[in-house]
Amino acid sequence: MTRVAVVGGGVVGFVAYATLRRGGLEPQEITVFAPDDDPDPTAAWRRRAASIRQTHMRSESDGHCLASSFPGLALREAGRRRSLGPLLQSVCDRYHPMVEDFLAQAEELRARSGWDGSVVRAKVTRVRAAEGGFELDGAGVFRHVLLAPGHPGLNVPAELEGDPRAVHAYEPHEYASRVTVLGAGMAAATEWLNALAAGAEVVSVRRREPVRQPLNVPRPFFSRRGLQEFHRLGADERAAKLRTLLAPSYPPGRQFDEPLERASAEGRFRVEPSVNGAEQVICATGFLRGFGKDPLLARLVAEHGLRTAGSWIVLAPDSTVAELTDGTRTLSLAGAPGQWAFPAADTLAGAKYAARAFLRRVKACPTR
Repeated sequence: MTRVAVVGGGVVGFVAYATLRRGGLEPQEITVFAPDDDPDPTAAWRRRAASIRQTHMRSESDGHCLASSFPGLALREAGRRRSLGPLLQSVCDRYHPMVEDFLAQAEELRARSGWDGSVVRAKVTRVRAAEGGFELDGAGVFRHVLLAPGHPGLNVPAELEGDPRAVHAYEPHEYASRVTVLGAGMAAATEWLNALAAGAEVVSVRRREPVRQPLNVPRPFFSRRGLQEFHRLGADERAAKLRTLLAPSYPPGRQFDEPLERASAEGRFRVEPSVNGAEQVICATGFLRGFGKDPLLARLVAEHGLRTAGSWIVLAPDSTVAELTDGTRTLSLAGAPGQWAFPAADTLAGAKYAARAFLRRVKACPTR
């Protein structure tokens, strides 16, 4: 029996599981370690999307959990609408699925893939290289392990911790009459529009001007050629490039520009350099970053002397930890910890990139 483990029961772990199943592994051959009582892999994602009132996926044609990319949710919508429009948009990477369609399809995939039967409700706190693979918290040795621990926590600026006015954008909230939104990325831009639509006066506080781009990293870095150039960079250059690529951004276009221009003309939206005396401060500041913020990854690095650069664990281009991976065993990182291999690793496309490479390793192992 294949000894394969996925550590992490969120969307990234679910994509890895779906990819392994499509690659021929049976549910009993895969163990998924998930720390939450709720086996729904979209539960955390669902709560965050609901908190910022998200209606559409930022990701384009790959905005779904299926192992294959095309046609994804576009085919589903094309059938419902009796129109080829969604499929044509998907071919051109211009299709943005609705959140409700994404969640409905994920639930269907969960049911037919056997996910719930593979989930073990346990939090893995230690991964240790051992003979024949990797020991996971006394749960046994697994020859192939994919770590998808998710983000280590919400990022709340130190000066706002304990401030009764402050709420994180990814936590449930309503809107006061005067709102300050801290941040400049997609969540911040969404919250500007949400608060304005609720009738609030909105102040944007940002440390830097946001980049205007369709995806959270430039499109070339989703391509083979762009990734090859990225992988050729030295450690210092690559860390610097990642800091640039991961700068706050939101898409260009009328969806954001027109309501913000109207609100500015009405005196209801403005940019200020620091948090003022607003009734409410929404921290649209994303997540904590770096392996050092995640106890599991920090322990892995310390106990095995892994190479790091800045806040990233150095990975091979296929998202594996090279020091601990060979022809007989695999340790891969997926989601945000995998950005060293794929800058947009915390997207659905990034989850599939790591999952497909992991599947290739599992299938190529002569002792599987």
